[in-house]
Amino acid sequence: MSEVKLAAETRTEFGKGAARRIRRDNKVPGVLYGHGSDPLHLTLPGHELLLALRTPNVLIALDIDGKTSELAIPKSVQRDPLKGFLEHVDLQLVQRGEQVNVEIPVLTEGELAAGGNLLEHVLNALPVEAEATHIPESVTVSVEGLSAGDSVLAKDIALPKGVTLAVEEDAVVLQVLAAQAEEAAEGAEGEEAAEA
Repeated sequence: MSEVKLAAETRTEFGKGAARRIRRDNKVPGVLYGHGSDPLHLTLPGHELLLALRTPNVLIALDIDGKTSELAIPKSVQRDPLKGFLEHVDLQLVQRGEQVNVEIPVLTEGELAAGGNLLEHVLNALPVEAEATHIPESVTVSVEGLSAGDSVLAKDIALPKGVTLAVEEDAVVLQVLAAQAEEAAEGAEGEEAAEA
């Protein structure tokens, strides 16, 4: 789990015009909330935040106006749909030792059984509960030798110590499907022959 330090400033201007001015200065408007406190509106450094968000569930140590220090994790990130720059970020306040619910990416390794099988990611990210400062970046699942009809359930995935599932144990995470392209092609040829 990586921790990134960012300097943040409280903001008092709101609305589209204020948000545009913030973005023009290469900064990102954001909101920090949690623990029953009032939401705190912030301005964050754009480039440093963009780099930090490349790591899933990154722990962000915020230095707010040089006075207070808070820990947060990203909860919602809005990006410009065309240009991809950050428009707004919601951060959830966390404390060391606190359990949080997050989704961690599911990575795969190994080769499926021969025969043109396809691997479907039913869940791209696995919902888990973990200590805020020890959130795993991802989980890796071996699909070595799996064939059509096989599946990997949430309970089959080995989780790091201190991490528990936040989804039903029998939830399907990955499943192997038989390739259907050849059958569809054969069916089309049969229809053409029937028409002739």
